[in-house]
Amino acid sequence: MTHMRIGDPAPWFNAPTPTNPGFSFPSVAGRYILLGFPPADLAERERVFQALSPNTVDLDDGRVTAFVFLRDQETFARARDRNGIRWFFDPDDRISRLYGAVAEDGTRHPMWMVLDPSLRVLFIAPIEATQAVFERLRGLPPPDYHAGGPMHAPVMIMPRLFDPELCRRLITYYETNGGKPSGVMREENGRTVGVLDNFKKRRDCPIDDEGLQAETRGLLQRKLLPEIKKAFRFNVTRLERYIVARYGADEGGYFRPHRDNLTAGTAHREFACSINLNAEEFEGGDLRFPEYGMRTYRPPTGGAVVFSCSLLHEATPVTKGARYAFLPFFYNEAGDAIRERNAHLITPQPNPDAPAEAEAEPAQQTAG
Repeated sequence: MTHMRIGDPAPWFNAPTPTNPGFSFPSVAGRYILLGFPPADLAERERVFQALSPNTVDLDDGRVTAFVFLRDQETFARARDRNGIRWFFDPDDRISRLYGAVAEDGTRHPMWMVLDPSLRVLFIAPIEATQAVFERLRGLPPPDYHAGGPMHAPVMIMPRLFDPELCRRLITYYETNGGKPSGVMREENGRTVGVLDNFKKRRDCPIDDEGLQAETRGLLQRKLLPEIKKAFRFNVTRLERYIVARYGADEGGYFRPHRDNLTAGTAHREFACSINLNAEEFEGGDLRFPEYGMRTYRPPTGGAVVFSCSLLHEATPVTKGARYAFLPFFYNEAGDAIRERNAHLITPQPNPDAPAEAEAEPAQQTAG
């Protein structure tokens, strides 16, 4: 049995819900999370559900979201996800054991566990204390102020990497060559699969011009990589992809909250870099890191935001104009060994002209 304590980071996992066979739990940060581990006894479990029912008005996916773990197939089959409350299927108690709700000898410890917006344990209560749990939830500060004041994401903003003339040339390159719908990488049956769906609305144009590649690479090596080493004590030796991306208001361009290195095919990535090419020409389209509050970040034209690929982040919808950005990933020689070792597990995304399937919830281990 794992004894969770106040302040402990919650274990990450993925598990089925009624609407998603591979819901990625790490994607839900940014709000208070109520986890319910109900009793095995049917009558006792029904009493818990009856106590929960009148309190679901406080669950809205904005301030508080609840997840209840179900062990038996029959109950799970009847469960229905809705705004603010979802049901995880945990037939072998794999997740319940991670959280200490089931001991090594099989003894069950029914409980409520509340996580803060950064997915760390805030408090734990017996499953019988449903009303007291919700009263305490109602008294919590807004998620942005759960730490007692505004939080700042551990990111680096670095201006003056690309000059305006280079930014304009990169945009012209995109406009000349065109962009194709950009997919996401998902873990499916042990493989990293490229897919197209509504989790992301963006178009990408790979930069095949070797001269332009060398120019951008040289500027990053000279101006940015020393700053990454100074700020993060990480020596970048590898760069992944040369692309110009476009988030357009005409498509409502966005990228929902995700992490960039949770699949086998993306595990080598250490830092993400987002360089705005036209920061003054669009509205919306900023970066947000939900684990650290709802404030947004926008580097100036030619400037970058650099951050760990492990951080949950999103690109908010562009509401006017179009945002163009240069979006590389950075890693090192150890990461390159991981990339080579996992290369056989990658399945490229399908034809970008094929229709994308809608997605109800964040899917398993999504990366850009």
